[in-house]
Amino acid sequence: MLELKNVWYTVKDETSGKKQDILKDVNLTFDQGAITVITGPNGSGKSTLIKMLMGFARPTSGKIIFNGEDITGMSITDRARKGFTIAFQQPVRFKGITVKKLLELSSGKKLDTDAMCECLSAVGLCARNYIDRSVDGTLSGGELKRIELASAVAKGGEVYLLDEPEAGIDLWSFEDLVKIFNRLHDKTVIIVSHQQRILETADKIILFENDKLISAGRREEIFEKLSRNQPLCWRIAQEI
Repeated sequence: MLELKNVWYTVKDETSGKKQDILKDVNLTFDQGAITVITGPNGSGKSTLIKMLMGFARPTSGKIIFNGEDITGMSITDRARKGFTIAFQQPVRFKGITVKKLLELSSGKKLDTDAMCECLSAVGLCARNYIDRSVDGTLSGGELKRIELASAVAKGGEVYLLDEPEAGIDLWSFEDLVKIFNRLHDKTVIIVSHQQRILETADKIILFENDKLISAGRREEIFEKLSRNQPLCWRIAQEI
């Protein structure tokens, strides 16, 4: 189980010097064997929360607990060793590193063609056409996104943090993306997304607005609240 207890994240504005709260007193529980989707308007702290869970940012106050252990001050590397895996909204490009090498680095071992084919076919790519290509600007945004998801599958782990996994994916069907989520359904999967089709895959939905946790609950419960909260629902819809 992954928990946030009274988590605040505050930054100082470089121009004014004033402090700004990005997250305010967040208390959340993410269960194993469940897909949780975090949604809400842009700028409400969703991606910051994902980065904080991975260790790229540290809470100003509060604690992050994983399986009963306080990991608030734990490094990114140590969290990765504990099974944390992240896929960014904008995939990282690795000049000079081939897809094959990236998958092997992610998995921590040598992979044969069948293993690489399994990882890449899971995201709709043919291994024969991609394993020797460089992970750089010669790949489209959608290709980079799929390769990043394939590397997450290759790495394995216990907690998957996926920041807008649908970004840049156009021709690849959402049905194939959902298959990835279903493949990881015995893990702790946390997704940031505005897409209704991804929200519909969630076991639990967390709703943020203006740096505050507004609501968290089963998918059906949150859908009902969204239908009643027309202004917020309208703003989210503009971002889909």
